[in-house]
Amino acid sequence: MKAIIYSDYGGPEVLRLVDRELPEPGPGEVRVRIAVSGVNPTDWKTRAGGMGPLQFPELTPHLDGAGVIDAVGDGVDQARVGQRVWLFMAAAGRPTGTAAEFTVIPAAQAVPLPEETGFDVGAALGVPALTAHRALTVAEDGPNRLRPGALEGKTVLVAGGAGAVGHAAIQLARWAGATVISTISSPEKARLATAAGAHHVVNYREGDPAAEIRELAPDGVDIIAEVALGANLALDLDVLRTRGTIAVYANDGDKPVEVDVRQNMTLNTRFQFLVLYTVGSAALTAAAEDVAAAVSDGALPVGEEHGLPLLRFSLDQTDEAHRAVEGGAVGKVVVDVSN
Repeated sequence: MKAIIYSDYGGPEVLRLVDRELPEPGPGEVRVRIAVSGVNPTDWKTRAGGMGPLQFPELTPHLDGAGVIDAVGDGVDQARVGQRVWLFMAAAGRPTGTAAEFTVIPAAQAVPLPEETGFDVGAALGVPALTAHRALTVAEDGPNRLRPGALEGKTVLVAGGAGAVGHAAIQLARWAGATVISTISSPEKARLATAAGAHHVVNYREGDPAAEIRELAPDGVDIIAEVALGANLALDLDVLRTRGTIAVYANDGDKPVEVDVRQNMTLNTRFQFLVLYTVGSAALTAAAEDVAAAVSDGALPVGEEHGLPLLRFSLDQTDEAHRAVEGGAVGKVVVDVSN
């Protein structure tokens, strides 16, 4: 089979297309013929050496993807052969990610994908959707699971609604019944956030964004899904309601975070930092189940018309796909592996 590997950390040039033996699923595993592989910032950061020592002699990158199960290991129902699935956390602690024609993965991390749902949607779930789910379910007085109506009466502010996680957060919050506000930085990103389902968009680079958000949410925002805490903290605290939650999944721009302790004591602010690698199996399982339900409801479409343009690369262009993500491409970068 064809696979992308790397044996040393470095830039995209360390990625190589090679031939490898077809992997066999072990007990509790399935083998998936990958149709589309999704690329996330964590994939290039891992390849660049930002996630700790190299764990294996060679690694196939990418956590997310979608395809068809073609073999199962001991203890897995044979009826799963032929099942369309989306994958999550494929390369987490394992050498076999989704940038290959086939990969093996624990059966629980291969989630059924409805027949009417394209592989592009499946490859775009994983990290973005599970991260968004976590951000929306950590409030002290909010739900810990999502379903239609779970966020009814809540106002969610999504920072960076044109990004992959922001896009998923808008869609999941809207599906769960929240009023969704997204901050954006340009008319084009406003168009994408609106297409994703945001009820309101506010350009944080113009006018008085805090006043605009307060006009939309006079009692303050309940949950903020935050992508750039250092840059946005002042605005967040201006619009957060008392006992509101700021769920932080990134700090784009790497601006240092300075916290006014008394201000946050007065607000009873809840900061929840999150990353999927250490969130725990219970949270991942709950998120995968809820995301699967949203997919079945048609709540997580992708593509330009749904606010998440797809940027496509072939398997032998995986290095260019990494360059695109590392360069801040707007949209979802995917690698077409097989038809």
